[in-house]
Amino acid sequence: MYFWKGPEKSFEFLTGYIIELSLSVDNLFLFILIFKYFHVPVEYQHRVLFWGILGALVMRVIFIFAGIALITKFHWIIYVFGGFIIFTGIRMLFQSDQEVHPERNVVIQWIKKLFPVTKGFYKDKFFIKRQGILMATPLFIVLVFVEMTDLIFAVDSIPAILAITTDSFIVFTSNVFAILGLRSLYFSLAGMMGLFRYLHMGLAAILIFIGLKMVLADVYKLPIEIALMVVLGILATSIIASLMVGRTQKGLRPKA
Repeated sequence: MYFWKGPEKSFEFLTGYIIELSLSVDNLFLFILIFKYFHVPVEYQHRVLFWGILGALVMRVIFIFAGIALITKFHWIIYVFGGFIIFTGIRMLFQSDQEVHPERNVVIQWIKKLFPVTKGFYKDKFFIKRQGILMATPLFIVLVFVEMTDLIFAVDSIPAILAITTDSFIVFTSNVFAILGLRSLYFSLAGMMGLFRYLHMGLAAILIFIGLKMVLADVYKLPIEIALMVVLGILATSIIASLMVGRTQKGLRPKA
């Protein structure tokens, strides 16, 4: 990217990639909760994440080009996006522990009316035929719920990267690289999520910073290098603080 499009575009790509990847970590918490709620065996989680990521790529294309078209045609929409990102960051800062409630999801209720759902898993199949009737398995319900979660995530993350650049190529490729690494990141961090207790605060601070950058873009254009340093600094601080507090509490535990 550096040799092809120059230093500015390479910094935009790197900043966008880091923002998308760091926000994806928050999405991983929900994936863990979803898999635990439905008791999905580990050997089937790969298949759900594969198709979930494929669907996420399609949704990203739609969201990216729609967002860029809106900003190009209506410049004032940048303030709407910026305000929404700030609101999302503040909400994330004060939100309680995340929970999943599939029984309240309208789309899942509609699918259960459309297809009869089996009681148990049938290996890694999403659908089976029983006595000539097409039936959905719980794994398909999990896939739909994962896609719905990513749709909500995209509504937050796409405006955030549009605050960095409106170059459709940079926006899309940074999203693609971040999403393609999401499955590997999940299986790498799944057992360590409890260590990052302050990560959501860092992500909230990043969103608020990006939102302010977007709202104040016409007043002062912050250099992309500084924006990258701020994002990396916030992310590193939240991770280091989480690990230090976790180590301190572990050291204070009474010995058996």
